[in-house]
Amino acid sequence: MLRTTALFATLALLAGCASTTALDRVVLSYDTSTGDAVAKQLLVNIARARRNEPMHFTTVSSIAATYKFGITGGFGPSGGANTKLIAPLFGASAEENPTISIAPMQGDDYTQRLLTPFVEQKLTLLLRQGYDVDSLLRLLGAELSLDVDAAHRYVTYANRPADREGYQVYRRAMAQLSTIQDRHALSVEPLYFQRTWSVPADSVTPETFGTIYKDYTLDFDAPAKTWRVSKRIVGRVMITNYDPAVLTNEERLRLHSEAEEAPVNEILIDIRAGFVGGEIPMHGRLQLRSFHEVLTFIGRGLGEEPEFDVTPDPRTPKITENPVSALAITETATEPPGADFVADWRGSYYAVAPDAGYAWNRKAFTLLFQLFQMSMSTGQPSGPAITIAK
Repeated sequence: MLRTTALFATLALLAGCASTTALDRVVLSYDTSTGDAVAKQLLVNIARARRNEPMHFTTVSSIAATYKFGITGGFGPSGGANTKLIAPLFGASAEENPTISIAPMQGDDYTQRLLTPFVEQKLTLLLRQGYDVDSLLRLLGAELSLDVDAAHRYVTYANRPADREGYQVYRRAMAQLSTIQDRHALSVEPLYFQRTWSVPADSVTPETFGTIYKDYTLDFDAPAKTWRVSKRIVGRVMITNYDPAVLTNEERLRLHSEAEEAPVNEILIDIRAGFVGGEIPMHGRLQLRSFHEVLTFIGRGLGEEPEFDVTPDPRTPKITENPVSALAITETATEPPGADFVADWRGSYYAVAPDAGYAWNRKAFTLLFQLFQMSMSTGQPSGPAITIAK
């Protein structure tokens, strides 16, 4: 009896271990499948952009999987019906019942995720993760407007190979920013400054002090009978080759006011002589693309607007990486061997081009995947979800 009880206890323990192992396998399997599906959708939509076809994404909105693992036990004759010998009988069963819900991206969700340009805060977040500024801005940047003379006349240079002159200026500017980042001198951070004004002393009562002015710093000016009110403000993001803290408060406020004249998908650039990277001073604005524009840029690079080699400005220090394409995608008639992800679309195969040496394309595709995730809206999908029970 004790042996039988111990046997059941051991079997139950093994069942628990087996179910935990199975659960780990299932979770990792779903995670891998979902990630692979997104990567292949990116390649398919690049292929659609290459052929000027409408883009479309379908996202996995939820996965609900029920996993059951059971054991059975009993006793029976060990040698047939006529024997008197009794032997234990054991059995095990496993059952997986996943339900996957997918939702087409459409309506407001499509607009917010694909058509709305990225904002400056997301650029700052990505650069804080260690992404290369040239790789990021060659994908995400739409155009660069530079102040070219003392009259503050701006000239715009598009990041499109069709605008041959503008594309070359843009590429050379990004190469210069890359060297500043390599020398650990690139700052892509919001401006901080103090706003200060005066209010009559009799307007600051105990009630207003605890409500209106609770987040402000107040200094009393007795001769003038006024309160000097000040507050630290977090301003717009800037790309500089210096720490903005070295500027006076008035200068930071002026730069913030200049940046405020532009929409939130435009970032002020101020590269000054006298600091690291000041070999090529630049002052202007960088406009960011939407995710739809990023995919269109990559897709057109396969056909009607191929990127071309641009040598850096002679004043730019030597850079190690300056590939022709921001993200090279192969288009072949047969499936390329050894590719991590391959998408078959209308008789052609699309994959990330292999790298020679530095993993530029692999990192750029990882960045593209990250941009897609960052474009995700917080609301519920606007279209009907499709539930698939396997």
